Amino acid sequence: MGLIWLALAAVAVWALVRLGRQTERRGRGHWRVTATLLSSVLLAGAVLAAFRGAWWAATGLAGAGLYLAYGSRQRPIVRSEPIGEADARAVLGVGPGATEDEIRRAWKRAMTRAHPDQGGTEGLAARVNAARDRLLRKGGARNGPRA
Repeated sequence: MGLIWLALAAVAVWALVRLGRQTERRGRGHWRVTATLLSSVLLAGAVLAAFRGAWWAATGLAGAGLYLAYGSRQRPIVRSEPIGEADARAVLGVGPGATEDEIRRAWKRAMTRAHPDQGGTEGLAARVNAARDRLLRKGGARNGPRA
């Protein structure tokens, strides 16, 4: 009986650690919390079923719990929409005659504020990257100083 309680305690600790790492935008966090709690219940049920000798039920519950835990951790890939040259210049704060170096410096400055690790969002970081790519790809940057 002691092994059952140890296994259930391990599942509970896993759920608490995972809940402590929840950093999500509004509306998405509730799903992740619910999925974590439900997957921990399924895993605990799998442990109990395994100790009672119901291997098929234990396998099914463990599979469902692991699938739910893994599926709730997947983050959507943020893709930016096409951006116009004027919008790209506004996002980076550069003028029409900006050199490639000025664009790269403006991108670095904007990215320090927009990066998700610095308090920004994935969407904003993708928009800043799209603006840089648009201006550098389009040939909107001059390589030398203005004459």
